[in-house]
Amino acid sequence: MPGNYVATSTILIDAPTSQVWSVITNPESIQEFMFGTTVVTDWTVGSPISWRGEWKGKAYEDKGVILEIDSGKRLVHTHFSPLSGQADVPENYHTLTWTLENKADKTKLTLSQDNNASAEEAEHSKGMWDSLVQGVKTVAERS
Repeated sequence: MPGNYVATSTILIDAPTSQVWSVITNPESIQEFMFGTTVVTDWTVGSPISWRGEWKGKAYEDKGVILEIDSGKRLVHTHFSPLSGQADVPENYHTLTWTLENKADKTKLTLSQDNNASAEEAEHSKGMWDSLVQGVKTVAERS
C-alpha cells in the first residue's frame, strides 16, 4: 500500500561533485558500494535500469526506469524489488532521488526514497540508504 513517508540519507563527501557523480553512475563503483550489485542501464531518461545480485543467499533482480538525469547534479529513477514480497504494480514502486550539491570542493549527497507505507518502513529504508551513501563516500574519497 502506498504511503507518504520519505526516507532520506545525507552525507558530506570530501570529493568534487564530478567525482561523486562518476561513482554513482559507474557500474564498477556501484557494485562496490551497493552490496555487490550488477547494474544494467544506458543512463538515459525513459530507459530501464536493473540491479542483479544476491542478498542473504537469495538471488534477486530489482528494476526501475530512469526518470531524470541532470549530469553531476541529480539522478531520479524508480525502484521495485521482488524481495519486498509486494506485487509488481506501479503503486509498489519507490522513486529514488540522488541530489549532489557543491560545498566548497566537497559534495553534499542526498538520497531520498518516497512511497514508504509507514514511519517505521521509512526508518528501515533510511538505515539501508545511510549504509549505501557511506559506501559512496568511501569509494569517492579513495578515488
